Amino acid sequence: MRRPAYSLLAIAAFVSAQAVSADLAEQPPAWAYPVNTANLNASPDDGAPQRVPGSTVSYTASQIHDRFNSPVWHPEDQPPLPEVVAHGRKPDVFACAWCHRSAALGGPDNANLAGLPASYIVQQMADFRSGARTTSVPKRNIQGMIAVAKGATDEEVRIAADYLSALKPTPVIRVVESETAPKTRVVDWHLAVESGAGTEPLARRIIEVPEDTEQYDNRDSRARFIAYVPPGSMQRGQQIAATGGGGKTQQCAACHGPGLKGLGPVPRLAGLSPTYVFRQLYDFRSGARAGASSAAMRPVVENLGVDDMIALSAYVSSLSP
Repeated sequence: MRRPAYSLLAIAAFVSAQAVSADLAEQPPAWAYPVNTANLNASPDDGAPQRVPGSTVSYTASQIHDRFNSPVWHPEDQPPLPEVVAHGRKPDVFACAWCHRSAALGGPDNANLAGLPASYIVQQMADFRSGARTTSVPKRNIQGMIAVAKGATDEEVRIAADYLSALKPTPVIRVVESETAPKTRVVDWHLAVESGAGTEPLARRIIEVPEDTEQYDNRDSRARFIAYVPPGSMQRGQQIAATGGGGKTQQCAACHGPGLKGLGPVPRLAGLSPTYVFRQLYDFRSGARAGASSAAMRPVVENLGVDDMIALSAYVSSLSP
């Protein structure tokens, strides 16, 4: 008796659908959503001046950890910060630059805002305020952003958005394909190398760490990162982004523009943290991110598995912003 002939495309689509279903049945990957432990506290302030490479400025530990006082280690790197960006407004509106750093380049734990369209930033604040934009892991640091969005006035949001959109993005991430990665620990919502712990198999993960953990945790915008990704990720991500992966998704440049540098009100993807990008793709797919852009993004991600999202995140992060 002859067996029915299935096309390779149909088989591939079936396998892909099964992989996505399995991914959705799992918990969100811990490497992408680092959560602070209950005993993670900042070191006590001994009054000693703290410094970072290439800066003549100094701050105490208390000043660095004050969410209403953003350290500006390199004043020459950006124009003077507006009040809401530099200091926020007590008690609810933390300084934008305290989390996102003075040049708004962010890190694995939050968004790189430099050069994003002002209208996009305003819309994201509205989505945080309404509760439409949340996270697949409620224990993450999303509540701080929601509180800021609810506390900020429309004028404060506009001022911040106009300032941040005028900043120039610069490359801050080196993407490395590797079978292994350093063992890590969670530090302030992101991963950092565990000193002396050696390496471990990378497997199906992205491990993104600051090159200098102290520099990044001192809120320095010049901090740089290394992202370890599985071998072949960047080429596979480029193929998915350029072709849609054989019908699995859509061509990224159609909305995000040439080089994925953004197009009109649509934000750039190039040069963003791969951990951050992965979280956004996963949150769109899980429904945790359901704001204004979700209607366009949900069909894009609904057939992507974890490995697809890892590949896309690795690729877009490797691009020049």
